[in-house]
Amino acid sequence: MGRRKKIVEQCERLMDKPEQIRNIAIAAHVDHGKTTLTDNLLAGAGMIADQGEATQLMMDTEEDEQERGITIDAANVSMTHEYEGEDHLINLIDTPGHVDFGGDVTRAMRAVDGALVVVDAVEGAMPQTETVVRQALREGVKPTLFINKVDRLISELQEGPEEMQRRLLNVIDDVNELIRGMTEDMDDVDDWTVSVEDGTVGFGSALYKWGVSMPSMQATGMDFGDIMELERNDNRQELHEKTPLSDVILDMVCEHFPDPIEAQPRRIPRVWRGDDDSELAEQMRLVDPDGEVVLMVTDIGIDPHAGEISAGRVFSGTLEKGQDLYISGTVGTNRVQSVGIYMGGEREEVERVPAGNIAAVTGLKDAIAGSTVSSVEMTPFESIEHISEPVITKSVEAKSMDDLPKLIETLRQVSKEDPTIQIDINEDTGEHLISGQGELHLEVITQRIERNQGIPVTTGEPIVVFREQVQGATTEVEGISPNRHNRFYITVEPLGDEIVEKVRLGDVSMDMPEQDRREVLQEAGMDKDTSQNVEHIHGTNILIDDTKGIQHLNETMELVIEGLEEALDNGPLAAEPVQGTLIKLHDARLHEDTIHRGPAQVIPAVRQAVHNALIHGHVKLLEPIQNVRIDVPNEHMGAASGEIQGRRGRVDDMYQEGDLMVVEGIAPVDEMIGFSSDIRSATEGRASWNTENAGFRVMADNLQPETIMEIRERKGMKLELPQAVDYF
Repeated sequence: MGRRKKIVEQCERLMDKPEQIRNIAIAAHVDHGKTTLTDNLLAGAGMIADQGEATQLMMDTEEDEQERGITIDAANVSMTHEYEGEDHLINLIDTPGHVDFGGDVTRAMRAVDGALVVVDAVEGAMPQTETVVRQALREGVKPTLFINKVDRLISELQEGPEEMQRRLLNVIDDVNELIRGMTEDMDDVDDWTVSVEDGTVGFGSALYKWGVSMPSMQATGMDFGDIMELERNDNRQELHEKTPLSDVILDMVCEHFPDPIEAQPRRIPRVWRGDDDSELAEQMRLVDPDGEVVLMVTDIGIDPHAGEISAGRVFSGTLEKGQDLYISGTVGTNRVQSVGIYMGGEREEVERVPAGNIAAVTGLKDAIAGSTVSSVEMTPFESIEHISEPVITKSVEAKSMDDLPKLIETLRQVSKEDPTIQIDINEDTGEHLISGQGELHLEVITQRIERNQGIPVTTGEPIVVFREQVQGATTEVEGISPNRHNRFYITVEPLGDEIVEKVRLGDVSMDMPEQDRREVLQEAGMDKDTSQNVEHIHGTNILIDDTKGIQHLNETMELVIEGLEEALDNGPLAAEPVQGTLIKLHDARLHEDTIHRGPAQVIPAVRQAVHNALIHGHVKLLEPIQNVRIDVPNEHMGAASGEIQGRRGRVDDMYQEGDLMVVEGIAPVDEMIGFSSDIRSATEGRASWNTENAGFRVMADNLQPETIMEIRERKGMKLELPQAVDYF
């Protein structure tokens, strides 16, 4: 235990020296070796035992991660490294590379100042490499490059020194082209391209634990010729001893990544929209340990003993046990139970964690991934843009009724840890719907429920989530209450795309000052009078109150909104959510007597009026679509594009990239279920592909009736549609 204690003491000492701290993330395409590399660094820094080959996967703590061989949760670790005579504290976040877990990558980038981009020497830069580089640069995080699996070039592809260098230079050029393209317009960034000469590029093999960079070659006198000879003769142990990978990478981290003092002045304006001249802004820029506490939560984990742990970056102040902190978006404060830092993958409790560090905190029960936690009420950090919304749903039921309460509890927890998941709990049927980014995403989540919580569940077939949207403006429609004493007159019309986008990204909400809301809506194209009467926003739908001086309307408004939300959550066609609709209440006749205008009267009247108006405006089903990119050898190009076209998709572009053809297009999510096995057989397993959700589009008219009927049947609704829906 002595060694461990020594490391903790060393870390505690370094926590107070921001110029010796580096906060970094490792990011790469799936399977390019991030996690093996992380293990390697930990072993090199003396955090875990060094055991011949680095196959421990220290970071993939969940069983399912080890089985699938992919990282699902971003994991935090810390280590120390001596560089040029000084000890450095390196906080590292290992992020997932698989597209279904992109949300974790974005959140991790928020907590760090540097990103080590890992690329497989054989595969080169891939679509997901591009995505992670873009996410890093958008957050103002500086990149360096490590080209992994160089051993395969030597042993499998038997390449000579010239060929190898050409291939490696190609990878560097590709990555630099990405960086250049994305940093052109950034005035706060000097040249961030990477190069061998500057020492911002490393090569090596994470599996066999050797690596080189220009500075390391100068230091050890090993050149590429020596490396190839040792690798070919299987002297990998000697190679590892002569030029250990962890030293090469950790030296690069200490030398080329900014410390918090250099990084925060650049990063704060990028991620925070508060007042630049305030004292708080200054404290964050200076990484001031005596300032107000500001913590950005990037990750929520569960510890069986300590409960929920919020991990995140401390931008200013010093976190201590017993502090009462505000959490953005919630009322009141939460009390900090304990603070800690990561050692290897373990959490070590410490007395305090000052600005510039990555901390682990217990007691913040209201925090979710993305919360701003602070000692004063403040403008929260920019909400973390999740690039996609959930498009696939599965039903989850507990096999035994006794497990039901536990299942509900677990599902609530899941949605807290991963904001890209949506949970819909139906207390009546005991069927719970869980929606996520793709098939793999949901599969992993449901497996975890079974494994970690020991709750046997049955899951339904994947179901695609549709939306409903009105296509044109309507004249006034009347809704009458069951007792005929209350009447509501409303119209509906589609909202402009720009307005919908602003609402979806949270730039327009009921929480903001009315003046600001009006300005944003008018800029997005809403007329002045309308923007002044916004009464309620639900999803991406807006309710306008255009009535004049109607008695009793104020006290009835709450019920009107309730009826409206019911109508919008379950659209008239197939009870799917309605989106992008502007609802105007023009007039209302209300009964004098409160008793005759209660919930049982108002809610059905409003619901009926909204549904009739939507039908009147030719409401249609929208289906979610995905962008698809397939990389495939020339001879399989036809088969690959056929796979997209055969799924009601369209191919938008085909071009040559290196020795592969790239096919790009879009296809409906509904048709993409089972795509992976089909594309494998169509291309003899030689295609790699990537999908990203791309919003919703109106479904073709000839498919509408059939799809609507299928959904109604699945939901147990009656099968005849209202008469007025004859426009398909």
